[in-house]
Amino acid sequence: QVQLVESGGGLVQAGDSLRLSCAASGRTFSSYTMAWFRQAPGKEREFVAAISWRGGSTYYADSVKGRFTISRDNVKNTVYLQMNSLKSEDTFVYYCAADFHGSGSNYYAQYEYWGQGTQVTVSS
Repeated sequence: QVQLVESGGGLVQAGDSLRLSCAASGRTFSSYTMAWFRQAPGKEREFVAAISWRGGSTYYADSVKGRFTISRDNVKNTVYLQMNSLKSEDTFVYYCAADFHGSGSNYYAQYEYWGQGTQVTVSS
């Protein structure tokens, strides 16, 4: 069982940066591929980024490539999403997700555990 708690969301202006954190419980964090998804009200959850459980591979949606960076700290059991050059279209609730020995899939149903989400609002 893995419990995920996101933090770091907020209201920022276009062009600003923000770093999201996701703290995981449990001693097997390093066995989970971690990902960030985002969702607007009434819309499907969309993939943002993933980092493999070995930590060597990262995957990004085209819409955030070059602006967002995912990383993980297996000692602190935490995954991060550094978001730079934020745009108004990055306004979503951001969710952290975990997939045991996952491949870094961009399909939300692949992930077994989810956090409660953190709101990111970018004003233009």
